[in-house]
Amino acid sequence: KTDLCAYTEYRIYPGRGQRFVAKDGKVSFFINSKADSLFHQRIKAVKLRWTQAWRRMNKKGKVDEQAKKRTRKAQKFQKAIVGMSLDDIKKKKAQKPEFRQAAKEAAAKEAKARMSQKAKAAPAKGKTAAPKNQAKGQKLPKG
Repeated sequence: KTDLCAYTEYRIYPGRGQRFVAKDGKVSFFINSKADSLFHQRIKAVKLRWTQAWRRMNKKGKVDEQAKKRTRKAQKFQKAIVGMSLDDIKKKKAQKPEFRQAAKEAAAKEAKARMSQKAKAAPAKGKTAAPKNQAKGQKLPKG
């Protein structure tokens, strides 16, 4: 029957190791005097690279590979947006790209036409009203 070292967590075979009984009655079993010495110096096993505790803390070894958490891939989900129902969106996606490109260009052309109409209307309004300084008959300062 094998035991585990209280410090290194290595297996201790019969006839090996050192047993230590503390004042409170707790029994510790060490694989060798090195582990016993480090335990009594109060050096944490986690800080020593050769101990199983360090390997566990730093995720080394094959034991942790099996316990790795599997992350689920986020599912794609489509929702309706303001001004467009889900059916409308699906129809638009199903359209051929050329058709969508043509519709986009038509919308851009229409927006450009509207902007030019606005630009023509704006200067006509601007000419009727004279600037405030000239209306009073004051001279503008240079610079």
